[in-house]
Amino acid sequence: MWFYCIVASAVLVATSGVPGMFLGRRSSGGQMLATAMVVAGAGIGIAAAFAALLSGAGATVQLRGPVPELALHFRLDPLGAFFLVPICLMGALGSIYGISYWSQEHHPRTGQRLRLWYGLLIAGMALVVLASDAIAFLFAWEVMALSAFFLVSTEDHKKEAREAAWLYLVSTHVSTLALFALFALLRVACGSFEFRLLEPGQAGLGLRTAIFLVALFGFGFKAGMMPFHFWLPSAHANAPSHVSAILSGVLLKVGVYGLLRTLTLLPAPPAIWGGLVLVLGTLSAVLGVLFALGQHDLKRLLAYHSIENIGIILMGLGLAMIGQARARPDLIVLGLAGCLLHVWNHSLFKSLLFLAAGSLIHSTRTREIDLMGGLGKRMPRTTLLFFVGAVAICGLPPLNGFVSELFVYLGLFRTLDRSPGAALAAPALALVGALAVACFVKVCGAVFLGLPRRDALRPMHEAPSTMTAPMAVLAAACVLIGVFPSTVVRPLHSVIHLWNPSLKEDPALGALAPLAALTPMTLLFGGILLVLFVFARVSFARRVTRGSITWDCGYARPSSRMQYTASSFANTLVELFRSVLRPRSHEPKLSAPFPTATSFHSRVDDVVLQGFLAPLWHQFRLRLRWLRVFQQGSVQSYLVYILVILFLLLFLAIPLKDTLRAIVGTDVP
Repeated sequence: MWFYCIVASAVLVATSGVPGMFLGRRSSGGQMLATAMVVAGAGIGIAAAFAALLSGAGATVQLRGPVPELALHFRLDPLGAFFLVPICLMGALGSIYGISYWSQEHHPRTGQRLRLWYGLLIAGMALVVLASDAIAFLFAWEVMALSAFFLVSTEDHKKEAREAAWLYLVSTHVSTLALFALFALLRVACGSFEFRLLEPGQAGLGLRTAIFLVALFGFGFKAGMMPFHFWLPSAHANAPSHVSAILSGVLLKVGVYGLLRTLTLLPAPPAIWGGLVLVLGTLSAVLGVLFALGQHDLKRLLAYHSIENIGIILMGLGLAMIGQARARPDLIVLGLAGCLLHVWNHSLFKSLLFLAAGSLIHSTRTREIDLMGGLGKRMPRTTLLFFVGAVAICGLPPLNGFVSELFVYLGLFRTLDRSPGAALAAPALALVGALAVACFVKVCGAVFLGLPRRDALRPMHEAPSTMTAPMAVLAAACVLIGVFPSTVVRPLHSVIHLWNPSLKEDPALGALAPLAALTPMTLLFGGILLVLFVFARVSFARRVTRGSITWDCGYARPSSRMQYTASSFANTLVELFRSVLRPRSHEPKLSAPFPTATSFHSRVDDVVLQGFLAPLWHQFRLRLRWLRVFQQGSVQSYLVYILVILFLLLFLAIPLKDTLRAIVGTDVP
């Protein structure tokens, strides 16, 4: 029953944007109907997903095709249900957020198509986690990929948005080609396109390793794993903010889901697989937060933090794979618990941050951090909610990011006895946390504190309730999981047992991690922070009433030009990692006693895209210029090309030996 409920919810969400296409371009009726359909469908999906998680059972449905090989198989099990929860939750909250952020009245040209593709994206992701064979998986995957392309290119009148969309489209289809190879290898191994567990002797180590590497490449591309992340910053920065929240908070996790699902089909993974995933996860986490430090665009900064958190998720997965190879149930439970819980946590706090960033952009009309400032007084609700997301993403108590990272830390510490090399990831994770704190101190200080840096902006205002309410729901979920982590233990155990059914009895997560002590500790810590905050506010208010001023450092009238910018605050750390980040700057030249007005600019480009892929693509185009002679712009010429190719294919398809034998009448050597 629950499976059919999810199918009904997917159909409801997929068709949510259709009614609005037949209404007026400035009519809000289609928008409200689409939102209602998405919320209703998502509610049904969440209920069905939790039913599957809490029961631990699964259901399989087969849809007949024209031939048996084209039958479609769908399955609802705890692993798919676990990923279905953030898909449905963020789909509903993003749709509500879009009522004011991307209203049909103010966006008559793009509003209708955005809601159409938004519904198809949510439905496509839901079908991906339900698919149980290669054909159904690839169909749902392509619906998801193309919908995301059209959403990224929503503002197609902007060159930057068009370039970001095309880069995403090329990248996602490279990932799709890898998945074709993956499912072909699985077909060779098990003789079917269905997702079946390989028996220990059914495929050799070489074939299983090839399957794993292709899956890591294909799904790692979609997840934004380093060095396959280069499409991610521009796509997330140029999409509408509630779409960016879906892309970062949910779409990237579909890549993680695909990798997890593939690993459930491969028996006896060697430890080197887990070590490779752990290394790639560590690199993604460290490099992601480093590149985030050098960004001035608020949404690009958040996009690089998505790469960082995907790295943390992969660190937990690599730890679990090492535990599976070493027959260490404790590493499996802690690694998978950290991996899976961080999937939920990241979908919550990163979506919260992108929605808060959207509120800031909606008010200020800019994504540049250096053009913001002093927004804390003008947008107090958005400021508070952004602070909650910032604390959570830094992995600090008492919020949810701390809990999932704690599981990974505890698992890494347990590798000291037999796999000390894996334990080196623990200090790397600590470095990531410290750099994340520095990055968000920069953001919060430059955006919310001080004086406004651009007075020419229109009067800034707080976001409406349709935008702040979804953010409040996400912030409440961050607090709930952080203060009461025991609430997620049962869903985690359902997935862990499915991922590794060889464990007759999973070690209790509560016995491996101090879950019982976390609640009073986080409550105490949160209470202390609240008292300090109130004390600071009261003390500051008293100083202001006495007429005291801030230490002026010799300036009688400090202005916004004397404040720290995003560049100046992060400059020390950026210079420390110059060999990796390769920052570029344009410094002012003072060549006269009374110089003219000048400015300072700095930027940190993506090393993979700008330093390697862009020059490689340029050389590739130069070397293939001679092919342009075939592009005549004539339909007749193109028909001739097609005819020649058809003759060549027909010639290659003819069995030449049998034809000659029939003509000559004798055997042909």
